[in-house]
Amino acid sequence: MEADYKQYGEKQPKKGVYLLPNTLTLCGMFCGFYAIMSAINGNFLHAAWAILLANIFDGLDGWIARLTNTTTRFGVELDSLSDLVAFGVAPSVMIYKWSLVPFGRLGWAAAFLFVACGALRLARFNVQTGSSGSKAFKGMPIPGAASILASVVIFYYEYWDGIPGKSVLYPALTIALALLMVSTLRFHGVKEVDFREKKPFWMLIVFVLILFVMLIHPSKAIFIFAMAYLFWGIIENIVLFMKRRRQDHEQPPGATGVQL
Repeated sequence: MEADYKQYGEKQPKKGVYLLPNTLTLCGMFCGFYAIMSAINGNFLHAAWAILLANIFDGLDGWIARLTNTTTRFGVELDSLSDLVAFGVAPSVMIYKWSLVPFGRLGWAAAFLFVACGALRLARFNVQTGSSGSKAFKGMPIPGAASILASVVIFYYEYWDGIPGKSVLYPALTIALALLMVSTLRFHGVKEVDFREKKPFWMLIVFVLILFVMLIHPSKAIFIFAMAYLFWGIIENIVLFMKRRRQDHEQPPGATGVQL
């Protein structure tokens, strides 16, 4: 094992782990495992809420690790494995058992595509971590994609019971979210916000308003916020694409951008 680390020029990992951030990570993994078991047993609403709860632990472990300066390579790897369980496997099993079974091969293929693209998304994020550039995510973050599927299930049970009928909307949404995760489109996340810096006062007011709406009707609010996140990201990337095209057309013919 030590020879393998020398081969790649890495230091041998130190003994011992930091309990607090890694325990929170394991709590998120447990939420994902509970969501899987709930979906298998037909408790889809419990599965959806467990996935959303895993988001809280996913945010807390990284925030506490950065705040206490306890970020380690072990913690990063454990966090990725936890994310794959809670936001990759769990939502795939949930959406398959809930709405994709009637589609046969297309159903389980769409569910697997979500898991595979989520794993690729996590691997790409780990490779690109620490690189310079925009703080925005390249591709939709896997917790965001999982939360959108969970919000659909929660919103459905606000008005109906049982499982939905055969509708092409569910495999289409699953496939679209999978492709958005491995795309190069720009999406934002809470991790972009540095809570150690001072922020404008209006941001605190917005947080209070969001909390107010969540307390009044959490299921509807979660669905609205999830859909707003999805469509806002798509619209923002369309606007960026149009701006780039306009800049390309305004560039003088023959200009290469290279000065001799």
